[in-house]
Amino acid sequence: MVLKVKADIKHNGTGSAHAFEANGKSLESWIWDAACSIRGAKDAPKYKDYILPLIFTKRLCDVFDDEINRIAKKVGSRAKAFKLVKADWKQAKKGGQTPMVRFYLSFEPTDLDEPVWTVIRKLSDKIGEQLTSYLRAIADENPLLKGIIDRVDFNATTHGVRDLADDRLSNLIERISEKRLGLADVEPDIIGRSYEYLIRKFAEGSISSAGEFYTPAEVGMVMARILEPEQGETIYDPCCGSAGLLIKCQLVLEEKMNLRSRKAYAPLQLYGQEYIPETWAMANMNMIIHDMQGQIEIGDSFKNPKFRKGNRLQTFNYVISNPMWNQNWFTEKDYDADELDRFPKGAGFPGNKADWGWVQVMLASLNDKGRAAIVLDTGAASRGSGNANSNKEREVRRWFVEQDLIEGVIYLPENLFYNTTAPGIILVLNKAKSSEQRNKLFLLNASKEFAKGDPKNYIPADAILRIADTFKAWREEDKYSRIIGRDEITKNDFNISPSRYIHTGDDEEYRPISEIVEELNALEDAAKATDAMLKTILKRKNNRVKNAPSTGHFSSTIYQSASQKNSAQAFRSRAYGTCVNTIDVFQFSPHCGEN
Repeated sequence: MVLKVKADIKHNGTGSAHAFEANGKSLESWIWDAACSIRGAKDAPKYKDYILPLIFTKRLCDVFDDEINRIAKKVGSRAKAFKLVKADWKQAKKGGQTPMVRFYLSFEPTDLDEPVWTVIRKLSDKIGEQLTSYLRAIADENPLLKGIIDRVDFNATTHGVRDLADDRLSNLIERISEKRLGLADVEPDIIGRSYEYLIRKFAEGSISSAGEFYTPAEVGMVMARILEPEQGETIYDPCCGSAGLLIKCQLVLEEKMNLRSRKAYAPLQLYGQEYIPETWAMANMNMIIHDMQGQIEIGDSFKNPKFRKGNRLQTFNYVISNPMWNQNWFTEKDYDADELDRFPKGAGFPGNKADWGWVQVMLASLNDKGRAAIVLDTGAASRGSGNANSNKEREVRRWFVEQDLIEGVIYLPENLFYNTTAPGIILVLNKAKSSEQRNKLFLLNASKEFAKGDPKNYIPADAILRIADTFKAWREEDKYSRIIGRDEITKNDFNISPSRYIHTGDDEEYRPISEIVEELNALEDAAKATDAMLKTILKRKNNRVKNAPSTGHFSSTIYQSASQKNSAQAFRSRAYGTCVNTIDVFQFSPHCGEN
């Protein structure tokens, strides 16, 4: 199936549908008002699985009408066009040729001169039941939409009560009917950005689960601008959510082609995998409504990646992703059981947080010259550094540094993401660094590149460009960006957080609280490990010695190693300054020394 890409991308970083105005309202405002028509803005996110497919269906109906009208001009009437399209679709399914329309809708209005959507708009009895049947009929005729548009039962009940009553559903249908969403009415980029706007609004109201399906648009634009893929190249997201990051890469390519006055070019080949069925459906609808095509598979890409060539992983030019942070779902056995060589010797199991496990998964999905942009928790850049005890996460980070696979790290502002206030980082991998980049990292501290928003901060359009352009140029700026060599990274125990090397304030005295907390947690974990080891020794000793030492004596042995004591003191100094020199860091744990 041929993809036609057409868009007029504004050079503003994130894009906006505010340019489309009708009846005094932007398309974004109208689409959100329609979503709120069920039970208001507060409850709208609860109904996203109803609202998104319905707006998607409205777009399908209006575009199908456009295609019927185009054919009607050639054959003389809409009645003849409907018959011709129906016969052509049946023949295409039998013979395998390309049909006249991209998606076929089998239901027709009673008056064939009326829009196809009127079939749904005029529903007055058993609305939920009939609407569900119509959407399932669309999916039955269009295999690409199977499992996507027909997932929701609009007639579903809980304990005998309708989840979405017919009167509220009728009200939603009527609000969606107010605007036409055909090809001549709304360009794919406009309706696409409006659809993403709606997804973002749902994220705002679904804080606890928002990270499962949405990455802030401006973060995605920074990542896409840094990767800057060229036409026809392949890009993969193993945790694709609603496919926003993949879409951003195509939008950046479109913008670049427009600037070059190129109308004919090969679009990116987009690939994604998503674990949650509802989010997988959202991703497919999002790509189609943007008039983009890609392959989105469903399943757990960590345990069962779907993109393979024989018994090997399929590899790509680029990987772009925002995996769930600090996942503790996977055990060392999961890493050891991998049959795809994704976890190399020297790296492998990173401990009880899977951030660097995901980084290894993405590295394995890159071809020999591939690059990746990955959003991670800030602590992934520094956890374990400065700790005298062994730390698996630090060792995996060390392996990446020593293999010279990290191009750079960007420290993001706080309070951008919907399920956390933590700042996050963008880790950029590069399997083919230039000679000037070898054994070096480019670090950029963008912690101040934000504007206050409600409920979340955001990165303004000019800051998106500044971050991406500075990173691509490896341009050093005071209190903003630095190039550091491997020796300096080694000296700092493989801490690769930009905030460790770049101070953004004139008289900065304090490190970011999130980093301090991460290191405190690491130290506490180390204390627990040491304590467990001591208990094992004491247990053996008790078998031989009648009078065991007191708990206080054992606690003091935590500092039996001079290097451990120095490490703790160094941490106190870095984190808090001289004001806490008399405080024992391990006292932050009320049971330190005797868990």
